Amino acid sequence: MTDGRDRPANGPTQRSTGGIVPHRTDADANRRAVVAKRVDAGDADLTEITDLARAAGYEVVGRLTQTRTEDAAFMFGEGKVAELRELVRAREADCVVIDNDVGPYQTFNIGGKLSAGVEVIDRFTLILEIFGQRANTRKAQLQVELAELRYELPRAEAKASLAKRDERPGFMGLGEYDESVERDIKRQISEIRDELESIAQKEQARRQQRRDSGFDLVALAGYTNAGKSTLMRQLAAELAVDENDDRHPDLATTAESQDMLFTTLGTTTRRAEMDKRDVLLTDTVGFIADLPHWLVESFESTLDSVYRADLVLLVVDASQPVAEMREKLVTSHDTLYERNEAPIVTVFNKIDRLDPGELADKRAALSGLAPNPVAVSARTGAGVAELRDRVEAELPEWEEERLMLPVSDDAMSLVSWIHDHAHVDGETYADGSVTVTFEARPSIVARARSKAAELAATSST
Repeated sequence: MTDGRDRPANGPTQRSTGGIVPHRTDADANRRAVVAKRVDAGDADLTEITDLARAAGYEVVGRLTQTRTEDAAFMFGEGKVAELRELVRAREADCVVIDNDVGPYQTFNIGGKLSAGVEVIDRFTLILEIFGQRANTRKAQLQVELAELRYELPRAEAKASLAKRDERPGFMGLGEYDESVERDIKRQISEIRDELESIAQKEQARRQQRRDSGFDLVALAGYTNAGKSTLMRQLAAELAVDENDDRHPDLATTAESQDMLFTTLGTTTRRAEMDKRDVLLTDTVGFIADLPHWLVESFESTLDSVYRADLVLLVVDASQPVAEMREKLVTSHDTLYERNEAPIVTVFNKIDRLDPGELADKRAALSGLAPNPVAVSARTGAGVAELRDRVEAELPEWEEERLMLPVSDDAMSLVSWIHDHAHVDGETYADGSVTVTFEARPSIVARARSKAAELAATSST
């Protein structure tokens, strides 16, 4: 069953444009991959691309790096490509994962030097493949497809341009591309944007409904594998709220927490255990280094859960070196401060992995980016109580109110409503009246006053 865009309505994305990013099945599991990276200077770090490849289900059997300026034809130097070919043969790999943005010409040229059947994919194709595997909701599937289409569009335009210039259908054996392919991709992008906008409007209405019900909205942000989902499990109450489900909001779901990149792709919202405030905590897709703007924009509606929150908890893996923490903090700030207006609290997670004195050194080294972080271990629960206190302190201030109501059935209904939507400090009965003292969001206080005024007007007539 399809939805009219050659895409299964409830499954991985497939299109008539040629299958932009292949979504692998269980039969493709445990493919053997060689990871490779070129840098202009310094030493190439293959840690993240190795983790990404494993998250996608690849077995990493070889590694190759090169420090040199980019070669226009091969990305690497031709000698290094020959070395790559021998490494692939020796390790019997069937895939090369390159931790660079490799152009279509370079991909074709490298593939031509390798054995037949060996696939060449770049960093962003790998990320999209992981997203495709984890897209279990309609919204996530749409966002993955949008990212894939945005990734393919400039390549389709280049292929069409070359085909037109050379007066031939396609180039270098990469298939027939013409202007109709470009138009088809642009049409699909427009249709997906419209559908995502409709979903976003529903989610915005749901967020407003939750605020009107007295909830503060807190979002977890940060790099993938920083421990956001584990921290959510520490902070959350028993009842869960699924951001992407239209049924009753309290659902018995549990946020995943695994040592794997991109475990969370969609959003998961749960009630948080707090002292006074009613808080909904949302976990969403993690950041990752060097994401191009087209990929970030494709997941804009998911990031709205962060941008439109009352408070953001920016979770950082404190077990990493200071230089890596600093780089991730800078990138996270660039992503968040561009559109986010809510206060941001930095959370140094995984402090159980630090030696004595390390935490103080990292606090001092990163004080300019994280002037007053909260240190926790989501795994052990250390520091979580302090984090709860900080959340309540940083949320928008509540107003205090004291209402005196005549005792009646309607008044008791209002008292019950106040208990459900605010924090009641006191409730006393005397001389046929009830006095309620409470704290709440300004909008809740205003509604309580309005309801009390209506009761007073009714009782006086």
